[in-house]
Amino acid sequence: DYQSYLITSLNVPEDTVFEVKKGWSFNKIINSLKSKSIISDEVYLKLYGRHSKLAVQVKAGEYLLSAGITPVELMEVITSGRSINYSFTIVEGSTFKQLIESISKAEFLNNDLEGLSEKELLAILDLKFEHPEGVFLAETYSYERNTKTSELLKRAHALLQKTLTAEWEKKKAGLPYKNPYESLIMASIVEKETARADERPVIAGVFTRRLDKGMRLQTDPTVIYGMGDKYKGNIRRSDLLRPTPYNTYTIPALPPTPIAMVGREAIHAALNPQEGKALFFVAKGDGSHYFSETLREHNKAVHQYQINRRKDYRSSP
Repeated sequence: DYQSYLITSLNVPEDTVFEVKKGWSFNKIINSLKSKSIISDEVYLKLYGRHSKLAVQVKAGEYLLSAGITPVELMEVITSGRSINYSFTIVEGSTFKQLIESISKAEFLNNDLEGLSEKELLAILDLKFEHPEGVFLAETYSYERNTKTSELLKRAHALLQKTLTAEWEKKKAGLPYKNPYESLIMASIVEKETARADERPVIAGVFTRRLDKGMRLQTDPTVIYGMGDKYKGNIRRSDLLRPTPYNTYTIPALPPTPIAMVGREAIHAALNPQEGKALFFVAKGDGSHYFSETLREHNKAVHQYQINRRKDYRSSP
């Protein structure tokens, strides 16, 4: 009877998620399986758990029990540690405010950051920055149920630091950055300016040349970021002239912090800008940009692509 039981399907007619909570004893697991009618008689399963010595190897987590699973297979699953994972994506170009809003809605995360001020967030995440903008790598992260939100963001920050350090070590020579953080600021601007992979190093080239020449960057995303909640979808001329710490139409340098979350490609582009002579660019309305070497050529392009916008104008590819 015992040997037959071990190879007989349990009462799992369809794929079922079963959770082994942290601190549960084997007897507690048996009781939970019985309460869910997955097993009807616990004697043989208890005997197998102890005889095989698997009863002391069970690991906490969420496990997928396949339809028709046998007792032997069940024990293999709940001792494997291969818990069900969920995922959360930090979107390229999203702001810290948007990140906090979206991560608070992520399923099965234990949100231990809810209601905290920015200063408190910096402390609990152990970030050595005055502002958390841009210091989490835009990537998809997997996690188990009840993972703390702070733990996921700490991973995202560690991956950002690792990626930035690696790219900084193999950067092009002669770049106008005093430190890796300044290159991160540039990467965030590049990230906001284009979603096209082929244009990132080109735009980074334009901006680094402008910095080398002492020109203002004059990039709209920094103006929008500096406006904060005052931005309602349009930039007026008065907005371009109104000084903020981020308005690169009025400040002759990089803004003080990144303006968005960045991916690996934007970091690589900021540290490996494409060589060339272009100092200006304008959106063409099809997701790409027109690059110009002179202000005269640029003004002509602005008239063509912005003042006389196409009916199907769009800013992203």
